[in-house]
Amino acid sequence: MTPTTVTTPDGFGLSVQVTGREDGPVLLLLPGQANSHAWWTETRPAFEERCRVVTFDYRGTGGSRGPVERWTTASFADDAACVIAAVGDEPVGVYGTSMGGRVAQVLAAEHPERVRRLALACTSPGGPHAHERGTDVRRELSDPDPAKRRATLRRLFYTDAWPHRPEDSHLFGDPTMTTDESRAHLRVSARHDAWDLLPRIACPTLVLHGTDDLMVPGDNAALIAERIPGATTYLHEGGRHGFFEEFAHDITPRVLDLLHA
Repeated sequence: MTPTTVTTPDGFGLSVQVTGREDGPVLLLLPGQANSHAWWTETRPAFEERCRVVTFDYRGTGGSRGPVERWTTASFADDAACVIAAVGDEPVGVYGTSMGGRVAQVLAAEHPERVRRLALACTSPGGPHAHERGTDVRRELSDPDPAKRRATLRRLFYTDAWPHRPEDSHLFGDPTMTTDESRAHLRVSARHDAWDLLPRIACPTLVLHGTDDLMVPGDNAALIAERIPGATTYLHEGGRHGFFEEFAHDITPRVLDLLHA
């Protein structure tokens, strides 16, 4: 993988990675909060077999570093639209997970000419209508002990059957981020509210969620699907927040079917 740089209109350099089939349909993958393209390490190869896979590092992660500003899902969606234009300027498939799903909602609503198919996983519409995680989960995630926080993340992302150590996961955040960058990303998710934007999404949309997700409760899937015209929903029984990776054998083919329909 050889990253390239796409410069945004405000002069920020985004690190972009393009892999997979040159002749395949383009698929943009959007990772979760405080994560770079490394989020897709385990699931990317299956997409590369059939697609031209595009990722980029959000501002404040990976190779996309610069001033920390008041970032939002709308500003990240603008960055995503800039990346799409740079790699071909044709509408593409978009698969967003967790905060990436929030960014993808705004991208599809505000830049409809860039998105031809949309998959949203383990995500939320945000705002007052959303179902939020419980106070007990919030408390555990704010524990000052890094080992305890990592153990909590392992439990929230994966089932007990997941056969790896917490240190083996690529989903628990970019360790190179500064405190300011991490806080800025937290605010991106917290301020997201796409409730009024969702009915404007016109492309075929698939909403995916795990039934046992406590990070972003599964009831959000129904809210999103009800707001997006014609959207379909698939719930993976027993899946937690990282269900799209742990159960990729079930989830990835569904995204590919949407893209190739």
